[in-house]
Amino acid sequence: MVKPATILIVEDEKTLNDAYTTILTKENYTVLSAHDGEEALTILKKSTPDVILLDLRMPNVDGIEFLKRYKVLSLSRKPHIIVFSNLDMQKEIDQAYELGANKYILKAWASPKELVRLVADAVAAK
Repeated sequence: MVKPATILIVEDEKTLNDAYTTILTKENYTVLSAHDGEEALTILKKSTPDVILLDLRMPNVDGIEFLKRYKVLSLSRKPHIIVFSNLDMQKEIDQAYELGANKYILKAWASPKELVRLVADAVAAK
């Protein structure tokens, strides 16, 4: 039996975090959840997901700071990172890519079906 891919959702808005978790769990992914970058970094000390779905605007450690800290971690393998944000500012987009993001998607443009497709594409690319 093939082990399902693991997705780490890093989203501070509880409603969105719960919705993404529900959608991806129904697609048979193992889902880990963090509500800020600090919590996500703690999770990465114990588990290496296949894909990280990352918001940028969060309390404590935001998405950009998470990417800076993530970049220096010694992980056995690097997850595919999809930044899933409402920020449509070229500076943040460029910075996210420079720090290791593989994809940058605006939340407002992605339906649940699109989210599932993006995650499936990321898992397939691993």
